[in-house]
Amino acid sequence: MFDYTKAVLKKVSFDVNLFCKELEKALTRLLPHEIEELKIWINDLLVQKPQLNQCLIYLK
Repeated sequence: MFDYTKAVLKKVSFDVNLFCKELEKALTRLLPHEIEELKIWINDLLVQKPQLNQCLIYLK
Protein backbone atom coordinates (compact mmCIF):
# COMPACT_ATOMS: atom_id res chain seq x y z
CA MET A 1 0.00 0.00 0.00
CA PHE A 2 2.90 2.33 0.74
CA ASP A 3 4.37 2.05 -2.77
CA TYR A 4 0.94 2.55 -4.31
CA THR A 5 0.44 5.68 -2.20
CA LYS A 6 3.78 7.12 -3.32
CA ALA A 7 2.92 6.43 -6.96
CA VAL A 8 -0.45 8.16 -6.65
CA LEU A 9 1.00 11.17 -4.83
CA LYS A 10 3.74 11.52 -7.41
CA LYS A 11 1.19 11.46 -10.25
CA VAL A 12 -1.01 14.15 -8.68
CA SER A 13 1.85 16.35 -7.48
CA PHE A 14 1.17 18.78 -10.33
CA ASP A 15 -2.02 19.91 -8.53
CA VAL A 16 -1.82 21.04 -4.90
CA ASN A 17 -5.51 20.37 -4.17
CA LEU A 18 -5.40 16.84 -5.56
CA PHE A 19 -2.17 16.15 -3.71
CA CYS A 20 -3.70 17.27 -0.40
CA LYS A 21 -6.81 15.13 -0.94
CA GLU A 22 -4.77 12.06 -1.79
CA LEU A 23 -2.50 12.68 1.17
CA GLU A 24 -5.52 12.82 3.48
CA LYS A 25 -6.76 9.49 2.12
CA ALA A 26 -3.33 7.94 2.45
CA LEU A 27 -3.05 8.91 6.10
CA THR A 28 -6.23 6.99 6.89
CA ARG A 29 -5.01 3.84 5.13
CA LEU A 30 -1.33 3.59 6.04
CA LEU A 31 0.18 2.03 9.13
CA PRO A 32 1.98 4.33 11.60
CA HIS A 33 5.48 3.29 10.50
CA GLU A 34 4.47 3.81 6.86
CA ILE A 35 3.27 7.31 7.68
CA GLU A 36 6.69 8.10 9.11
CA GLU A 37 8.33 6.86 5.90
CA LEU A 38 5.84 8.90 3.87
CA LYS A 39 6.80 12.06 5.78
CA ILE A 40 10.44 11.52 4.81
CA TRP A 41 9.50 10.88 1.18
CA ILE A 42 7.30 14.00 1.04
CA ASN A 43 10.07 16.15 2.49
CA ASP A 44 12.31 14.97 -0.35
CA LEU A 45 9.56 15.71 -2.87
CA LEU A 46 9.14 19.24 -1.49
CA VAL A 47 12.66 20.08 -2.61
CA GLN A 48 11.51 19.59 -6.20
CA LYS A 49 7.97 20.93 -5.77
CA PRO A 50 7.86 23.60 -3.03
CA GLN A 51 4.29 24.57 -3.94
CA LEU A 52 3.13 21.41 -2.12
CA ASN A 53 4.38 22.85 1.16
CA GLN A 54 0.87 23.81 2.25
CA CYS A 55 -0.12 20.15 2.42
CA LEU A 56 2.24 19.58 5.32
CA ILE A 57 -0.51 20.56 7.74
CA TYR A 58 -2.00 17.08 7.27
CA LEU A 59 1.23 15.49 8.48
CA LYS A 60 1.32 17.28 11.83
